[in-house]
Amino acid sequence: MLRSTLLLRPASATLRSAFASHAARPLAIAPSMSRLPALSSSSSPYSTSAPSPSSATSANEGSVNVDESALGEYSPRPVRPEFASDKPLDTKALELIDVGVGVHRLPVSPSDYAAIGTVKFLRFFSDVFFRRRYVHRAVVLETVAAVPGMVAGMLRHLTSLRRMRHDGGWISHLLHEAENERMHLMTWMKVCTPTVFERALILVTQGAFFNIYFAAYLFFPKTAHRMVGYLEEEAVVSYTHFLNEIDAGRIENGPAPEIAKTYWHLADDATLRDVVLAVRADESNHRDINHHFADRMVVGEEDLRRPVSPDTLRLCSSTRESTSPSTNLIISSCLVSSRLVSRPLLALDHSFASLLHPMAPMNNVFNSSV
Repeated sequence: MLRSTLLLRPASATLRSAFASHAARPLAIAPSMSRLPALSSSSSPYSTSAPSPSSATSANEGSVNVDESALGEYSPRPVRPEFASDKPLDTKALELIDVGVGVHRLPVSPSDYAAIGTVKFLRFFSDVFFRRRYVHRAVVLETVAAVPGMVAGMLRHLTSLRRMRHDGGWISHLLHEAENERMHLMTWMKVCTPTVFERALILVTQGAFFNIYFAAYLFFPKTAHRMVGYLEEEAVVSYTHFLNEIDAGRIENGPAPEIAKTYWHLADDATLRDVVLAVRADESNHRDINHHFADRMVVGEEDLRRPVSPDTLRLCSSTRESTSPSTNLIISSCLVSSRLVSRPLLALDHSFASLLHPMAPMNNVFNSSV
């Protein structure tokens, strides 16, 4: 009998607090609504009344006027409750956030092995291409990391409309994840400027990954969530290496961008290291939630309004799911192919691998131009 241990904390206090804090906000999708002007007849951002004859700004009588200041009031909110503190977070507070460095959800089913095999296969090419250029790695990979949440949220949104029933609370979490990953990208774009080659790589990679993940979520949604969980595990590892490079002095620990201070509520003297700590904390949250979502699909309880006991979720670590022979054949083929391709590449000489790098090295990490 297959025996495996689930090292990842199922339905942990972090997950419960995240779900509870999200449920406590009935208007979580627009948290800044409290700051919007009252929609009275005199202050509504949309007015269909006929313009004054003396007004030269209206081209047609009865046109709609939009208050641009009201539209720009929305500000994204972080995914972790720690960043909603009234007091700005300093380095010590960021280091106290439990991110579970080294936490790994052991695969137990064929779909789990397919998910982790795909992630390890992609991780190899990322390591070969970027090496220790962690800021450039973050820029490129965050453009891909923001795709799964949007794709999954979109598909579940359409499913909810088509079946005319509640989605179980998944959509808002998934779209929030996508927005959070996009904010990571906006932050790193203030730290470095991608090369022309990297921009072309983003264009190709995002287009391919969107369509592949779209198809994967249509037919294998549990495997898709498991893959994202493993991707986030690797993201935590990468950002931990990033921190080690900063601590070793190989990457300059310059000031944090203003966008990062505002989004994560960081102290005024926040540095790049603080930003990496905050981003790593976000990635650990996505890791836990996506593994939790996959486990819920295994036990057949996808409604987040209904709690699932940790003992029930723990069964996911010891129960091998039944899959059809054709699915097992596809999964086995993917794993064998990834091993056949990756093993010869691991033997590449460093000088040959360096040819894959863009011409421009990361010699100015703190170029704030976009």
